[in-house]
Amino acid sequence: MEQFKHSTDAAIDPNDLLIFARVAELGSFSRAADQLGLPKSTVSRRLALLEQRVGERLLLRTTRRQTLTEFGQQLLEHAQQVAAEVAAVTALSAHRQAEPSGRLRVSMPSDFANLLLVDALAAFVALHPAIALELDLSARRVDLLGEGFDLAVRIGDLPDDNLLAARRLTAFASGLYAAPDYLAERGEPQEPADLAAHDAVRHLGSSGEPLAWTLLRGAERWQGVPPGRIGGNSPELLIRLARAGAGIAAVPDYFAQADVRQGRLRRVLPQWCLPSPTAWVVFPGRRLMPAKTRVFIDMLLAALT
Repeated sequence: MEQFKHSTDAAIDPNDLLIFARVAELGSFSRAADQLGLPKSTVSRRLALLEQRVGERLLLRTTRRQTLTEFGQQLLEHAQQVAAEVAAVTALSAHRQAEPSGRLRVSMPSDFANLLLVDALAAFVALHPAIALELDLSARRVDLLGEGFDLAVRIGDLPDDNLLAARRLTAFASGLYAAPDYLAERGEPQEPADLAAHDAVRHLGSSGEPLAWTLLRGAERWQGVPPGRIGGNSPELLIRLARAGAGIAAVPDYFAQADVRQGRLRRVLPQWCLPSPTAWVVFPGRRLMPAKTRVFIDMLLAALT
């Protein structure tokens, strides 16, 4: 009679317990193989390996039938628990994919959220009641992995990072804007050189210095820092200052559209534009993206196209 030697140097594979449970419940290697999507030979081999690892026979097989041994009956209870846990995990995964849920932490620029996405964000939380959305609108560049963020919206060039993945959202065309009352009082520039006679609402860099304006018209290029006595590092603030008559501001067209439609701002030097920074959504690089992250990215793409 063949004897099994108990193997203590290899752990029991939970998959083998799942296979054993299916064979025992269905009473057939063939039916178990069909349900599991495995070749019959694989099912037979894995069950034999399980018997070798536990050191006893689990099934007595004849040409007509198979029966459980006493130990096989005892082990079946544990194998069925494994099968039940696998089924529960599968159901949970399917539910989460069907209904995105959980806490979703997002970092994005304040101007981006306040000027472009308020309606889209409100619609998102209404559409996905099982998601708890948390927005961080601080100017700092958060550490997605270290601080537990699911994704971030970032503008401009991205540093290389093997741990993060990125998807392009849109490019922000930008131009010069001023209030109609300001232009009526100071005159309207006809060429970039005319900006020297105007007040600029300056965009300040990280060290506090005013950033130069680069204007493009086809192959023509102009660069300079027009005079000005007020500035900030927020496009939303620059638009508000321009709207109040403080001078000419260089801002993304997206952000100025509402004020242009309502007559509170007017495009200056409309044939000239500034370089268009790109907006990206950045998220931890992983093969399986949570449904809550996927639907938020879908919302961003829909809102910006």
